[in-house]
Formats: sequence, C-alpha cells, structure tokens
Amino acid sequence: MSADPDPAVHPLDHLPLRGAPEAPALILRNETLSFEALNDRVGRLAAWLARQVPEKGARVATWLAKTELACLMPLAAVRAGLVHVPVNPLLKRAQVAHILADSGARLMISNTARLDTLEPGDAGQAALCEEAGVREGLGGEADPLPPSKAAPDDLAAILYTSGSTGRPKGVVLSHANLWLGAVSVAHYLKVTPADRVLAVLPFAFDYGQNQLLSTWYAGGAVVPLDYLTPRDVVKAVARDGVTSIAAVPPLWLQLVEQDWPEDAARQLRRLTNSGGALTPSLVRALRATFPEARLYPMYGLTEAFRSAYLDPDLVDAHPTSIGRAIPFAEIMVVADGGAEAAPDEEGELVHAGPLVAQGYWQDAERTAERFRPAPAFSALGGMAVWSGDRVRRDAEGLLHFVGRRDAMIKTSGNRVSPQEVEEAAVATGLVAEAVALGLPDPHLGHAIHLVARPAVAPEKAKAELLPALTRALPNFMVPRHVHWRADMPVSPNGKLDRVALAAEIAGGGNA
Repeated sequence: MSADPDPAVHPLDHLPLRGAPEAPALILRNETLSFEALNDRVGRLAAWLARQVPEKGARVATWLAKTELACLMPLAAVRAGLVHVPVNPLLKRAQVAHILADSGARLMISNTARLDTLEPGDAGQAALCEEAGVREGLGGEADPLPPSKAAPDDLAAILYTSGSTGRPKGVVLSHANLWLGAVSVAHYLKVTPADRVLAVLPFAFDYGQNQLLSTWYAGGAVVPLDYLTPRDVVKAVARDGVTSIAAVPPLWLQLVEQDWPEDAARQLRRLTNSGGALTPSLVRALRATFPEARLYPMYGLTEAFRSAYLDPDLVDAHPTSIGRAIPFAEIMVVADGGAEAAPDEEGELVHAGPLVAQGYWQDAERTAERFRPAPAFSALGGMAVWSGDRVRRDAEGLLHFVGRRDAMIKTSGNRVSPQEVEEAAVATGLVAEAVALGLPDPHLGHAIHLVARPAVAPEKAKAELLPALTRALPNFMVPRHVHWRADMPVSPNGKLDRVALAAEIAGGGNA
C-alpha cells in the first residue's frame, strides 16, 4: 500500500479490475477464482440481474450463506444498476418479510429451505428465485456486462441493522461510502496481494461485507466460511493458508480456547476486532495463541461504517482504547453543552466525512435524529452521524469508549457504564463473558443485573465473584443480582444479545 490512501472514488464493481488478472481473488471449497474469472462472473450475473429487474435503482435482496453467489452479488447488483439488500442468513421469517417490504425489493434470491419458510404475502412485490436455478442460468450468459459508470453518490446497498432496538432499519450506502471504506481499511490494515482473508462474519454486516471489498481493493484473496463450530475456523486457517481473520469478541473467546496447530497459529499475521471491546485478559490470550499476528481493535457503527482503530503497537499499553480516527473519518467528542470536549472529558462521539451514510431508507424521522450537521468546530463540516455513544479522548489523543447514552444504568442517583461493570467482572478471572443490565427497581430506580458465563468451576465462580467485585468497585456499581449461563445468546451479527437477556430476566429467567 502507498504511504497515503488514494481518495479517488470509482464505481464499486471496478474492484476486481485492481487485482492481477491471474492472482487468486476468491477461494471456495471446490474452486479458486482469479481476479479475471471473478470479473467475468460478476459481469454474467449482472447481465442476468439486468434482465430480471430492468428498472435502474431497484432493490434486489439476497438471503444466502457464504456461497459464490453471495460473494458476487455486492458487485454484480451495482454493475446492473441495482441496489443490493443483503439479508443475514440467521434472520427468521418475520424479520425477512419486514426487510422485503421496507426496501421494496423486486427480487429475492435464496435457497429452497429458506424460501419455504416464507408465508403468502411475505415477499411483497419481490419475485423469488432459488439460488441453484440462478447458478444454472449463468452458464448461458454469452455477453457479460462491462464495468459500470456509476456516479460516486449513486446508491449501492442498503444494510439492515440487526434490530436490537426495534425493527431492522436500512442504512443507505453509496458507491463512495463503500469504495472509500475499502480503501481506508486496506490502507491502515496494510493488506497486500499476498494476504488471504478469512470471511467468517455475515456479509449483511458492514464489517463482514468490507472483508470482501477491502481485500479485493488490495488485490488479496477472500476465503468465505460458514462455520458450525470454532474448530471449523481452525481447519480453514490451516487448509487455505489464511493470514487474516476479522471477528467479534464472542468468537475470539471461542477461538483462543481451541487447540491450534502451531503452523496454523503462526501463519496468521493480522487479527481485527469490532462489535465490542476486547478485555485485557482476552488480549493476553490472543497474544499467546497467535504470536506472529498484529492485533487491531476497532470501533464502528453501520451509519458511518467504521470510525476508529487502535495501532497494534499501542494495544499492550492501552488495551481498552478504541484508538484514533481511520483514514477519511473526522471523529469529534462533543460535550453536553455542544462544545468540543476537553481531554478526558466525557462526550458524544460524532463522525463526519465521506464515510457517513446517506441516512435510513425511507425513514426521514429517524434520519433526522441521527444524521445532523457537524458541530461548528468540525474541520470537514457537512452531515455527521451523532452516534449516541459516550467516549472520552485522553491527553495522548486516544479515544476510550464509555458506553451508550441509552444504555447507561441509573442506579441510586449514579450513572453507571455497563462496560465498566463487565470489564471488572472479566478482570476477576472468574468470568469469561459478562453483560451488565439495568432493570427497574422500586428502591434504586434501576438495579444492576450481571449475566455471566463462568471461566472456572461454576461453584467457585458463584462463591467468589461478588466478593471480588465488592473489592474492585464502588458499592453502587456492584451488581445486586448475578445470573449464570453456560452459554450466552448472540445476535445475528455475532454480538452478545443484550436485548434477549434483558427480556429473559425481566420475564423471570432463572439465575
């Protein structure tokens, strides 16, 4: 990569043109596609899509595992002049029906088993196509479409959030948003044509889709993987010569518990984390398990793709920091009065610059709430994403996550960060994973409930956790209730599912 990222914007489907024609671009279980072959198949799929949905700007949805077709669709849809709506394969019928209706999708591609779960009326105006039939039809495409001439502001995709705070809402992304996101990540991660990136995260997740785009921008190869167990990840790394993995904390916890062949563990050169903070104990475990890998903690939100990353050289000294702004992002900490926050003063993280999305699909009210003009002291100005996340910037310029404004627990007149309680629990060594929740209490306003998965013998963890937290935390931060779980629920994006846990405990779930 060059010393500075190239800010020039090209249509998204030009990405396969950047790699060496004969170099590997997509490593499937039974076939490896070169960049030349990838570009050809994108063109053939685009020609098929254009015939099915001739209306420019129409939405086409996919509800797929990480098949070849799922990998091609982000580029083929835009080459056909369409807008791609990837649906997380873990979502169920009601959520999928909402996404199809909300997006107004004209076409839906999935496999038979998923399509059979839909009921009459669920598809709305979308024609349903079985994935196998689409693949068979592509063989006869004699004239693949050439690379498009889309404008930077043309819409490229609508990514629906997981719906953790209500029904999924669609974040609208342009060619420029996705292209510059690929450039930025490829640059600061120092991705090269020699890299093989294991794509384990859902392509409907912004972080997951960028695994494809940033790797292809840099000329590297993507290895898509749908895994059933963490052991499947270990096998894929060894089998396909993987050098880079992107994951979220629940998966990292599972991976460091695996028995890794030494050669496979040492061939990894890059570990990237988002979707939740790494704890110091997990950082140490990752270092021990993957001694040759550089670790990149990152922070992002779908509305602006990604905001910050921590240089691997700073991780050991600042293990809880989310770092500094990524290329093309301006990150501000805005104090409650609207001024720029002073060093170590808590404020709201506000993101400006060309990575800011176009808003929420057909939702002017929620768009106006989150997408607002940048503060007066912004260097870039324009429209910004007001994240709702509380952060502080230390004297060295590093950002630290405090918590979400709407997730802060108010107990006995005090504001408590769930993350601080969770980190304290994990730091005891008795807990592998933890979620702190504030639930209504007639005396406290909200009482702190901690849901935890033990890292030691359950009886030992149950006996020693609260005394350890009492020694480590102020009294008002010590959980009033601890709920133990052998397994923690995760959302479709792989994050710990706070909403499900809160609903379960509020409904009387057992401790």
